[in-house]
Amino acid sequence: MSTIISCKAIHKKYGQLEVLKGIDLEIEEGEVVAIVGPSGAGKTTLLQILGTLDSPASSEGTSLIIVDKDTQKLSEKEMALFRNENLGFIFQFHELLPEFTALENVCMPGWIGNRKEEDLERDATALLSQLGLADRMHHKPQEMSGGEQQRVAVARALINKPKVVFADEPSGNLDSENALYLHELFFNLRDQLGCTFVIVTHNEELAEQVDRKISLKDGKIIS
Repeated sequence: MSTIISCKAIHKKYGQLEVLKGIDLEIEEGEVVAIVGPSGAGKTTLLQILGTLDSPASSEGTSLIIVDKDTQKLSEKEMALFRNENLGFIFQFHELLPEFTALENVCMPGWIGNRKEEDLERDATALLSQLGLADRMHHKPQEMSGGEQQRVAVARALINKPKVVFADEPSGNLDSENALYLHELFFNLRDQLGCTFVIVTHNEELAEQVDRKISLKDGKIIS
């Protein structure tokens, strides 16, 4: 396995509050990794920085390399393109656009990336079918259950064939049955597609199933 994410000396402050205090971390290709720890430990902040949605504080020795790309050398436009082509995101709230169908929501990152319409719709249809949503493709989010909405969000995260999928409390809004289904789905998708999953979670069952658990406390990795 090769290293797909490597970060060194990651610091982050909000005003006087130091949220991350020098994080060094490597994540291997194909790993399913959980970031765990108490509220306020810096889990979501770290996930957002690893996912290039936020920037680390400039500090001596700071680096963030993802898919062999030094992200700190990318312009804002280059970063947006890199993110769209290589990274996928799943949030606690599905963040689906209510005026669009499941199929259209899944296609959205592909449209942003100017993918060929025919290929994009074929891939989106295949993903939704794979996730058990073949009969829900033309339904809007409000016409679907919470579990179905979150599976649409997973399909959207995967549509551009990302190298890494970042998930922030992805099962936090689901009942135990749907949460279990979603967790099993992550491992199946890793095995089928070879993508890496980095998951912030309070769900102890999920945290015990992953390849590696990274524990944060007071802005530092403790194990």
